[in-house]
This record gives sequence, structure tokens and C-alpha cells, in this order.
Amino acid sequence: IYQTKNTDKMTILTKLQIDMIRSKISGLGFFVPENVVSNDDLSKLMDTSNDWISERTGIKNRRWVGDKKLTTSLMGTYAAEKAIADAGIDKNDIDFIIFSTLSPDYYFPGSGVLLQRNLGIKEIGALDVRNQCSGFIYGLSIADQYIKSGMYKNILLVGSEIHSGGLDKSTKGRSVSVIFGDGAGAAIISSTKSENGILSTHLHSEGKYAEELAVIKPATTHWIDKIKSDQNDESFWPYMNGNFVFKNAVVRFEQVIKEGLEHSNLNLEDISLLIPHQANLRISQFIQKKLKLSDSQVFNNIMKYGNTTAASIPIALTEAYQSNLKKKNDIVVLAAFGSGFTWGSAVIKW
Repeated sequence: IYQTKNTDKMTILTKLQIDMIRSKISGLGFFVPENVVSNDDLSKLMDTSNDWISERTGIKNRRWVGDKKLTTSLMGTYAAEKAIADAGIDKNDIDFIIFSTLSPDYYFPGSGVLLQRNLGIKEIGALDVRNQCSGFIYGLSIADQYIKSGMYKNILLVGSEIHSGGLDKSTKGRSVSVIFGDGAGAAIISSTKSENGILSTHLHSEGKYAEELAVIKPATTHWIDKIKSDQNDESFWPYMNGNFVFKNAVVRFEQVIKEGLEHSNLNLEDISLLIPHQANLRISQFIQKKLKLSDSQVFNNIMKYGNTTAASIPIALTEAYQSNLKKKNDIVVLAAFGSGFTWGSAVIKW
């Protein structure tokens, strides 16, 4: 440093200061609708049973919006308020909003600006992430980069979904509709000089399989006039090639978890808690067995809430946190796989 010009010294010093900044999760919260829908309840709507659903998915109950006033952004707001309180900050300490969802209030604008309005906070930036099941991990990675660059100090990250209004609740659609639930989770991502925090994030995609898990219409090429004329078009309902998705998910989950650990010079034995996206309990159990993790090392709550897509990881992370399943210096790994296909992981030193 002393052999460089003053301007060079300032550049190097600034870089060293930035390198010291790490992002951490400083607050968590979640919200789910009060309306509990059991497998037995679904058997009254379609040809299914508690045993059929439980054996294939591990799900016992899910929450579906019963109050028509609840929206994706409003549920996200309730979760965000809890996360803000948990972080011990004022809502106006938030510098930026990231909102992950596949079920926004409107086709446009995105739900991020609606969340900003609901919270009544200053005119900060709001970014919407459309990466479905991987949405929270993608949002976390974005927040991590913003914090580490020194651009922001406190970022509000929300994952919120209302699936229930867009599901085919007939026998024809049961393979998809029994899986999904409504809910929201939120996290405050803050800057820290501590060695604890987010160690790394890793993101991937493989678009050639985009249509294997998708809602194809409505689309800009199939808009209002065609929607009205195609009353029997089944592509308005979510489609999932279940077996194909399962086979890809278990491979990508394992790969991206190991990628994160290797990047941070950690081993599988170092994992204190793995919180996978709650897609299907059978996927989580397969990954647990493949990685030789104990029951205490893997957290699942899909049994209670179903698959809440972008909300599943923050809901599970909050429940694990509130249950004191994580302690200081624990290595917590988050991982997700879903539509796109997209997948990702985050390694955190708690």
C-alpha cells in the first residue's frame, strides 16, 4: 500500500473494508392463513384419501386462504412486520425490498411495491423475483451481494404465495392441487462485521425443462380474447411431470448442497441443520438418506403447510429458529429446486 499513489491506497483500503462486510439474517417471521385444509377435507372435493396423499407427499394439512381480503402482498406484509420486530429495527431502517413469488397480486405491477405501500415506508427500491420454488434462495443471494458491496445495510426479503385460487380441485387435478398451500415468510438481511453470517450462495438453471413444471397460460400470446374463447383449455392449470421433477430434484439438491459446502471448506458432517425447500417430504427424505444426515440435521414442516413455493424456506427457517433448533456458530444450509428448472443453495454460519 505504501508504495502506491494516494488514490490507489484509498481504492485498496476501500476494498479491504468492503471485504470485511458480511450479510446476516437478523430477523425472521412468517404468516399462514387460519383456514386449515386437511387431506380428509380434500377427499370431499376429489377422489383421494388421507393415505393416498400422505404416502406420496408426506402432507397432512395445508393452509388455504379463506378470507378473500388476504392477498399475496398482504400476507407478505404480515410476515414482514414480524421479521422487522424480531430484528429490533424500525421499518424505515429498511433500505431495499426483495419480493419472491409466483402468485403476485396483479399481472403487473409486482407485489414488492404493494408491500412497500402496505408498510408505509419511505420510497426505497423494490425488486420482484420470479424464480418459483427457488425464489427465496435467489432473493437471498441478491440481498447478500447488495449488502457485501456496501450498497445497503438492511434488506427486507419476502416469499409469499397464494396457490389455492389457481388450483384444479377436481379429481383430474389432484396430483398437483393436494400438494400446494398458501403462506408467507420474511427475513431481514443486515450487514455485519462478524465472521458469522451468509458464507456463500449458489444459483443454477436449466431452461430446457421449463414446461415440465409450469402454468403455460395466460400469456401475452394467449390473452383476454383467447382466454374467453378457450373455456376448456386445461393449460390454465398448473402442470407438473411429477416423476421427472422428482428425479431431477434429488440430483440437483445433492449437487448444490455439496457445492456450497465445498466452497466454504466444509463437509457434510459440519451441517448442523439442513432446511430444504418443502416440495415433497419424500424428496427431503431421499436427500437425507443420500447425504447420510440424521433426523436432527434436517428440518421439515411440509406436513403442516404443504408446498408454499417461495415461502417454504422462510417459513421453515422461522419455525426452526423459534424452536431453538439453531445456536450460535451452527452451520445452516438452505437448498431449493423447482420450476424453471432453477435450483440453489445458501450456507450460513449462524
